[in-house]
Amino acid sequence: MHKLCNLNRPTLLAGSLLLGMASSFSAAAEIAVIVNKANNSSLDKVAIEKIFTGRMKSFPDGNIAIPMNAAKSMESRDEFNQSVLGRSSSQVNAYWSKLVFTGKGNMPMELASDTEIISTISSNTGAIGYVNVSSLTDDVKVIAKF
Repeated sequence: MHKLCNLNRPTLLAGSLLLGMASSFSAAAEIAVIVNKANNSSLDKVAIEKIFTGRMKSFPDGNIAIPMNAAKSMESRDEFNQSVLGRSSSQVNAYWSKLVFTGKGNMPMELASDTEIISTISSNTGAIGYVNVSSLTDDVKVIAKF
């Protein structure tokens, strides 16, 4: 009898799960949270989450924080939502829809590309956003990577 036939069902299932997890981890891109170079704030993951969910409106130094989202079609948005906010993009959209509908908040501005996000943040001291690490330039300051 062939050795593959000797594997039991739980072993095959565990192997399939591990293979699926490995392929999903390798597809994930690293995300850098960026601010203007003049911004001296340091933020942890919780503070970044609060800014991007509208629960924190300013940096620790008191300057207003203006979150910039990647466009809905960009992979970095899904990665950021899952890694930092701990929610899927549809869950984040539902969260913001509720806040906007009830008049309790405004969604972060959406920008169409990493280049546009970097350009906007480099010219605005209060802006905060995220880009794929491969898109980083010296025009912005990285405050976290996920």
